[in-house]
Amino acid sequence: MKKLGLLLIVVLLLAPAVTAQDMAHEPWTCPEGYDGQTLSIFNWSTYIAEDTVPNFEEACGVTVNYDIYESNEAMLARIRQGNPGYDIIVPSGGTVQRMAEEMLLIPLDMEMIPNVANVIPDLLGAAYDPENEYSLPYQWGTVGVGYRTEVFPDGINSWDQVWEHDGPVAWLDDRQTMLGIAHLFLGNDPNTTDADEISAARDYLIDKGGNVVTVAADDGQVLLERGDVDIAIEYNGDILQISWDCECDDYAYAIPDEGSNVWIDNLSIPVDAPNPELANVFIDYILDAKVGADLTNYIWYASPNQASIESGYIDEEILNDPAIFPPAEQVAKLFAIIDVGAEAEELINNAWDELLIFLGQ
Repeated sequence: MKKLGLLLIVVLLLAPAVTAQDMAHEPWTCPEGYDGQTLSIFNWSTYIAEDTVPNFEEACGVTVNYDIYESNEAMLARIRQGNPGYDIIVPSGGTVQRMAEEMLLIPLDMEMIPNVANVIPDLLGAAYDPENEYSLPYQWGTVGVGYRTEVFPDGINSWDQVWEHDGPVAWLDDRQTMLGIAHLFLGNDPNTTDADEISAARDYLIDKGGNVVTVAADDGQVLLERGDVDIAIEYNGDILQISWDCECDDYAYAIPDEGSNVWIDNLSIPVDAPNPELANVFIDYILDAKVGADLTNYIWYASPNQASIESGYIDEEILNDPAIFPPAEQVAKLFAIIDVGAEAEELINNAWDELLIFLGQ
């Protein structure tokens, strides 16, 4: 957890200060020999630019099948049952570690991924995959509070404003993150494996859940946009996307002062992938400076791509937005999820299921 926090501070101090340089850039070209092949991608919803896949299909002469999931747990359960044919998945850090330990990932072929040189060096070698044998960074961001500005004209700066709000609230269906937030208030390690502490976090959330109308599977931003809720605990980019789409100031995103979750999502190849060679080519494509910048400009998450940042391809509005690149003093209060092991995972799953029952979800 400390390692990830320090690495992100380096990124945050670097990225907003970069001045657009308009560096010359050769368009990415696909290696020969893939014409007519198929690549199958399993990614989070609302997590890719409109032209990312079509441009790859055109460059390589291939067909891409694209499915979505709403949580690491859902993706992991699907792969554990036997890979139904996916070549690319996008697991978060702790899930990479867990899948590697369960032999559910195959090693990347770095000789096929020369654009690994574009990744911010301090984001390589994270604790969940020290040699980057199984993963390379895709995007990174935070979990925080999306809210309707007409309800909170002075903003939100504390989780207590979420717990105490007398209007409808949506929580994120991410058990380790939500329990981790409770642990912050209880003075426990957000990645604790202690049964009593996990139970205490469950009870804390039960006590604070009186205003919860839904536990949203990564679509809290939709509920916020429809006016179904005043607050949605969500990923930062999802909230920023609806603000961008409406070209309005009706929604805002905040990281509460007490802290929250920071994450890195990664590109990985699951075991039994039908086309791992083309999967490596796709990873290299995503790590291209222009492709990576276009991705960030569309989905509003922070890029791990140093070449994208230095090239001037990423919009200055994004580089200078503290909701995307938070200041170092906020980063110091963020926690990263790690793999807690099978025994603690079962405790967390049971605690979360009990919480959902209590909330009527």
